[in-house]
Amino acid sequence: MELMKKIYDMAKADKKRIVLPEGEEERTLVAAEKIKNEGLAELILVGSEDVINEKAKELNVDISGIEIVNPETSKKTSEYAKALYELRKHKGVTIDKAEKMVLDTVYYGTMMVKLDDADGMVSGAIHTTGDLLRPGLQIIKTAPGINAVSSFFLMEVPNCEYGENGFLLFADCAVNPNPTAEQLASIAISTAESARGLAKIEPKVAMLSFSTMGSASHELVDKVKKATEIAKEQRSDIMIDGELQLDAAIVPKVAAQKAPNSKVAGSANVLVFPDLQAGNIGYKLVQRFAKAEAIGPICQGFAKPINDLSRGCSPEDIVNVVAVTAVQAQSK
Repeated sequence: MELMKKIYDMAKADKKRIVLPEGEEERTLVAAEKIKNEGLAELILVGSEDVINEKAKELNVDISGIEIVNPETSKKTSEYAKALYELRKHKGVTIDKAEKMVLDTVYYGTMMVKLDDADGMVSGAIHTTGDLLRPGLQIIKTAPGINAVSSFFLMEVPNCEYGENGFLLFADCAVNPNPTAEQLASIAISTAESARGLAKIEPKVAMLSFSTMGSASHELVDKVKKATEIAKEQRSDIMIDGELQLDAAIVPKVAAQKAPNSKVAGSANVLVFPDLQAGNIGYKLVQRFAKAEAIGPICQGFAKPINDLSRGCSPEDIVNVVAVTAVQAQSK
C-alpha cells in the first residue's frame, strides 16, 4: 500500500518512543518484532518482564533490545503517582488512589507520554476505546483550540479518481456519537491538520449532509451549516465548505450543478460526517464495497498522540498504527 510505505518512511526518518501498554499480549509481541526490525519506532512494552519474555519465547519472536517496564517494580511508578495526584486531586483523587491507578498499564503508559518518557502510545488490542479515552482526557487532555477528541480513517480506494487519486480522510467514525456544531467544527479542523501533517496533502474539507447549499431545510442541516461557519471563522487558512451532499463533494460534474461557486465541491479529500452513525456506516460501505484499505480509527485532538486499536486487530494493524502514531509525534 503506497500510503503506508510513505508513513513507514517518515517514521524511520525520525524515530520516536512509542509505549505499548499491552506488552504481555501475543499480537503485540508479534508486532513488536516487526516494528523493531523495520526500525519504525523505539518501543517500550509495559508488563511483567518474565511474562513478556516467556510469551516471546513461545511465539518464537525476537524482542531483544526492546525496553520492558513493569509498573509493579519500576522506580518511576512513585513519580507517576505523585504527578497523577497533582493532576486529578481537584477531582477527588487521593494519593492512595493515584498509586493504584498507575499500576493499570494504560494509565501508566499515559503518564509516560504526559511526562515525556514516551512520545506516543498505542493500546486497544485487549482494552476498550473507553479504557484509552478516559486516561487520555484526564491526563493528556485536548490540544489548544480543540474542544473535541475525535477520530479519522485513512481511506485508500483502488482504481478511484475521487479525492487524491482515491485517497481520502473520513471523520469522525469512532468517537463522537452526536457532535454539536462546535464539536463538528473542531473535528473538521483536526482532520484538516491530520491531512497536512500525516498524509502530506492540502486538505479540502467537505462538511457532509443530505442537503447541498440550502437544498433542504432541517435542524440537522442547520447544525452542519453552523459548524461550517464556525470552522471557516476559526481557520481561514483551511479550505472548508458545506453543507454538501456526498456526490457534490467528490464528483466534479455534480458539483458544477449543485455548488458551482464552491472551491471544495467536486474535489474534497476530507469528508466530515454529521454524526457517528453516518461516519461509521460510510467508511464500512467504502471499505467493503470498494475493497478500500481503511487505516484507523486514528485519534486526533489530544495534546500528544495516543491511538486506539480494534480488539480484533492483527499484528499488522498494530504495526501500522504504531507507525502512524510515530509520525503524529514528529509534529508535536
